[in-house]
Amino acid sequence: MSETLFIDGRWVSARQGGTRTIHCPADGSEVGVVAEATSADTEAAIAAARRAFDAGAWDVTAPERGDFLLRVAARLRERKDEFARAESLDTGKRFVESQIDMDDIASCFQYYGKVAGQEAGRVVDAGDPAVVSKVVSEPVGVCGMITPWNYPLLQVAWKVAPALAAGNAFVLKPAELTPHTAILLMDVLDELGLPAGVANLVLGAGAEAGAPLSSHPDVDLVSFTGGLVTGRKIAASAAETVKKVALELGGKNPNVIFADADFDAAVDNALNGAFVHSGQVCSAGARIVVEESIAERFTDELVRRARNIRLGGPFDESAESGPLISAEHRQKVTDYVKAGVEEGARVRCGGEWGTGELEQGYYYLPTVIDRVERGMSLVVDEAFGPVVTIETFGTEDEAVATANDTFYGLAGAVWTGDAGRAERVASRLRHGTIWINDFHPYLPQAEWGGMKQSGTGRELGLHGMAEYTETKHIYHNTAPAVTGWFSDEK
Repeated sequence: MSETLFIDGRWVSARQGGTRTIHCPADGSEVGVVAEATSADTEAAIAAARRAFDAGAWDVTAPERGDFLLRVAARLRERKDEFARAESLDTGKRFVESQIDMDDIASCFQYYGKVAGQEAGRVVDAGDPAVVSKVVSEPVGVCGMITPWNYPLLQVAWKVAPALAAGNAFVLKPAELTPHTAILLMDVLDELGLPAGVANLVLGAGAEAGAPLSSHPDVDLVSFTGGLVTGRKIAASAAETVKKVALELGGKNPNVIFADADFDAAVDNALNGAFVHSGQVCSAGARIVVEESIAERFTDELVRRARNIRLGGPFDESAESGPLISAEHRQKVTDYVKAGVEEGARVRCGGEWGTGELEQGYYYLPTVIDRVERGMSLVVDEAFGPVVTIETFGTEDEAVATANDTFYGLAGAVWTGDAGRAERVASRLRHGTIWINDFHPYLPQAEWGGMKQSGTGRELGLHGMAEYTETKHIYHNTAPAVTGWFSDEK
């Protein structure tokens, strides 16, 4: 079907008739054919969003916006398996993982449905009883949203839910490889009565379909989740019109393990941190930083467990992890590991493509690499695949220094039985989320985002909604009078 762009309340084809065939990375089978937008399509979507916002199409009360989001959450739960199947076919992700994602997505809409309108502003004491001075939050306007392929609808929800809660209009450009759940979401928003032009969807490659969202003067904010290189380009483009920018640009996340940690739990969670969704997670625990006294034992057990991970397609109930998103991405991971070996690192397991029944998909075996030193490309660069490296430390200070030795700063973890040490290390790690004796959980009500080159701004929580607002100070003098500053005499 070619009418898969949603612009100004209507499903339309791309203006130049372009299409893209979507394939499942688990076996290469065709999933569907969608429109491929050009910059002209995106500009039309921006114009529709601008008209809708300026005309007050979504200028309803905050409780009404909240109620709408709660109805979206309910509808997503009703259609959970339909959405999950679509996401698994696009990504190759296990169906059960996609089902969990759909629960999280519904919870995100539910959270923002409940908090919509809770921010009533604040009164500022002007020191004059005749003056009413207040600070209020207003919607930023037209929001451009660019989302990645690894958690297609989850990342969309993190942007769409707070944007609608705050009263904005938006244009969404999801990753070109994984469009189908975004299409389904637009169907839900339209079905539930969101006014035309408030929500717009364009599909296609970033260079064409996405570029206007950061450069166009009628876009007031651009929110991007994806790679660092693209994020830098978006920030530079947005600077020309000085629009608001929110960036989540991945991470090189350390998982710090002290010798007094629960060994079995630490190993198990290290597997989860590194290999869930084949490591295609911005917060993946791709760097294990383990105390020297247990490093050999820990690595041996991690290797043993990693070798046992069963790979398979979305609907293979025996599978524990799936494929990479594309042939190009698998080659990137392959080259990444090869470069590390050339620098002196050692592959303990994995480092190869899937064989046999896995050959039809883009599978890469779970990979553990040791003999890794700070400064190596394996430690510096993000693989975004099922690859984990082992670094060691001797002291607490060394552990912190090693964990912080990255220009990223998204997430990290510390494992220890010493509560005091856990809090000390957590406070010293320069990452936006820190887990203690756990890895990966997040909460809709808790802010998510990175430090350093992992990005700017926050998603989720109250700060995540604040990204989609502007702050205004209103100073009301209820007893106006002549100032007398300037004389009225000639």
